[in-house]
Amino acid sequence: MSRIGKTVTFNHNPLLLRGLPQWRGRLVLAVLLAGMSVLLGRSIYLQGVHNEFLQTKGEMRYARVQEVPATRGRIADRHGTLLAVSTPVSSIWALPGEASLLEPGQLRQLGQLLEMSVADLNARLASERDFVFLKRQISPELAEKVAALNLSGIYQQQEFRRYYPSGEVMAHMLGFTNVEDRGQEGIELAFERLLAGQSGSRRVVKDRRGQVVEDAKSIRPPRDGEDVMLAMDAKVQYLAYTALHDALQQHRAKAGSVVVIDVRTGEVLALVNAPAFNPNNRSRLSGEQLRNRGFTDTFEPGSVMKPFIAAMAIESGKFRATTPIDTHSGRFSVGNRTIHDTHAYRSLTVAEVIQKSSNVGVAKMGLAFEPETMWKLYDRLGFGSPPGLGFPGEASGSLRAPSTWKPIEQATMSYGHGISVSLIQIARAYLALARDGDLVPLSLTRVDAPPTGTQVFSPKVAREMRQIMETVVSPGGTAIRAQVSGYRVAGKTGTANKIENGRYVNKYVSSFVGLAPVSDPRLVVAVMIDEPSGNQHFGGMVAAPVFAQVTEGALRALSVAPDAPSMPLQLTAMGDGRERKGRGM
Repeated sequence: MSRIGKTVTFNHNPLLLRGLPQWRGRLVLAVLLAGMSVLLGRSIYLQGVHNEFLQTKGEMRYARVQEVPATRGRIADRHGTLLAVSTPVSSIWALPGEASLLEPGQLRQLGQLLEMSVADLNARLASERDFVFLKRQISPELAEKVAALNLSGIYQQQEFRRYYPSGEVMAHMLGFTNVEDRGQEGIELAFERLLAGQSGSRRVVKDRRGQVVEDAKSIRPPRDGEDVMLAMDAKVQYLAYTALHDALQQHRAKAGSVVVIDVRTGEVLALVNAPAFNPNNRSRLSGEQLRNRGFTDTFEPGSVMKPFIAAMAIESGKFRATTPIDTHSGRFSVGNRTIHDTHAYRSLTVAEVIQKSSNVGVAKMGLAFEPETMWKLYDRLGFGSPPGLGFPGEASGSLRAPSTWKPIEQATMSYGHGISVSLIQIARAYLALARDGDLVPLSLTRVDAPPTGTQVFSPKVAREMRQIMETVVSPGGTAIRAQVSGYRVAGKTGTANKIENGRYVNKYVSSFVGLAPVSDPRLVVAVMIDEPSGNQHFGGMVAAPVFAQVTEGALRALSVAPDAPSMPLQLTAMGDGRERKGRGM
């Protein structure tokens, strides 16, 4: 190249003059065509042959599988009265990523509706989770007000909340469900599989805010839970609850239970506990309040066990109702221990031993048999084993093997010490006396056909024992306050010291178990009052009046015909229910 002002000339570079080989161009073209063919083939394969992958990825952006909750089954009493029902409610939830952009004024409006402070809302919306609940189970009306605010990132979904119309009256039997509508206690837990049903699902199309804009299809329809009809009678339950509640207030007692059983079918018509709780408002509940004491709590039954020993004695042929027993003026030594009676009777017949509630008399009857014989009786009556109803927390009680019994222990077990039972166990055992000696299983649900029982006593002995127990509520017996106007009733009192730290203390469990009407028994009613205060703690004074009140109301509610003339109740000095606690000392 020449300098400025001179002519510029370019020399031809031989490298630039050489042309590219034709095969290289054709190779590049072939590679491009091959790549395009591969892409085209892959596109045809993915979109036409194997298109599930792309469809799945696409649907993930707009389609969702949404759970469709099943409606929980209802619980009703034997007459169809609803005791538990699920009602539709709404729950408010948020996507923190979207809702965190809400203005302070919007948060205040939302907090006022949900009864939450702005600080609480901000704390929840600051969560690192993709999804948070703000308020569960609010009314549909309130949910509509929240929806009307049209707040970004705030959504709602339909749920169900359990409602119990009878409140405290049925609380311990029905139990309750949690916020997910799953059974936690009582019948709700015992029949969970039947009541819960099975949730369904549906495929929906959602917009970018997560709101459903179209139902695509139902994948699996929900299967609603089945209804459960209980054996319980709501009227009888209310009568028992009222009587027990009044007794606890009158005697300033710690707690109590009442069980009512239909003699013909073994159906549990009522079971109440006090103190109770409101299953519709469980914000402040302790474990003690939730216990169904009739099933879970055990106690030394005391003298309510005496009729079984008397029946065993008569059944064996060694004793008759008129057989006299020397009660040694109310003092009887077994080894180096002495059993006492409250009253110093020199001699009592077997029938009078039950009427007067003599510890000495029944101990001498029990000691006339081998421990194995007495243990087999208690075992056949269901003691030492759970009732088998499937109710949560059923207690089996305590019944030691007969090989471990000492003579004094056998003597005290004959009048209900050294053994522990639940109230439902003792109530069921009395069915063997209320029926013709056979024991039928209990049922929490309605029974249409009479069940088959297991024979424990002969019909003759069972009928004779009913007549003997009728004298307990007659003048001269320990439970005169158990009388029911218009009906013949029979039963037995119990008063037992409680054990704390392995020692008997001056706290008592008062009880009465009876049946009515004697001419054709229809009901067994068992009453237990825990730690009555004041001067009255005997079963005949504390528990017997509750039995009378519940039995009279229940018999009339069931339209059971009277079997005795109506007359004023006869009270005598012996009717104070005084019976020795009997520690075998």
